[in-house]
Amino acid sequence: MARYVAILSTGLVLGAVCGLVLQAVQPGPKTDDTGFVSIFDGKTLQGWHVSHQTGHGTGGRWAVENGVIVGSQDRPGNGGILITDVPYGNFEVVLEMNNDFGPDSGLFLRSTEQGKAYQAYIDYHTDGSLMGVYGEGFAEPFSESNFRFLGGPDKIKRVDSIFPLPVSPGLWPDFWKHGEWHVLRARIVGNPPTIDTWINGVQFMHWADKEKSLGDKGGIALQVHGGNFPAGLDLTKLFVRYRNIRVKVLDDSAK
Repeated sequence: MARYVAILSTGLVLGAVCGLVLQAVQPGPKTDDTGFVSIFDGKTLQGWHVSHQTGHGTGGRWAVENGVIVGSQDRPGNGGILITDVPYGNFEVVLEMNNDFGPDSGLFLRSTEQGKAYQAYIDYHTDGSLMGVYGEGFAEPFSESNFRFLGGPDKIKRVDSIFPLPVSPGLWPDFWKHGEWHVLRARIVGNPPTIDTWINGVQFMHWADKEKSLGDKGGIALQVHGGNFPAGLDLTKLFVRYRNIRVKVLDDSAK
């Protein structure tokens, strides 16, 4: 894929691997948690709105239940995105996720109302992946991830990537436990941007684009994929769940 270039720190990957046992026992972000502000009040969708302009449908179903944003298709095939009212440029976003295994979701970075965005994968389904990078709605789509789910949430396979998988497939069941809340984090700076992602404090991707494909600012969005995808599932009865969504705005000197 000629449109992007890897920026890979061997020390960073080795550090994540060496700390894996601790991460698996006590998951949690190890990056700097200062300077974040909440963008979800835990009670309402104030500050967010459903976009009716994406190719995934008219928006899907989004509600707040017990301090959690819950999303699903509202009728078979009809999904969409929930997007912030405020656009962001250079920023880091962190949230907690506890999705059903089946729906295809995503964390959109610098999203337009049409859902064109740099997406951090939350494809929590068979053959899906987490916290890779995808060009959502791009004329020349690109995808980079380092693992795939095999038939369920407890088994993964490694795939070739510019950023090697930091958790071995054999240790995945200790690192990721279905039904528990997990911390997902993404950081985007510059334009063309550099994107970093983490799961439970372990870095899973470091990726840089070569081309300026979006504006300098855009919304932060959560996705419920439209259509019959993944196939064979009743996606009106399977849900994505997000809480404790916080953002830190970074200045133009961030690297």
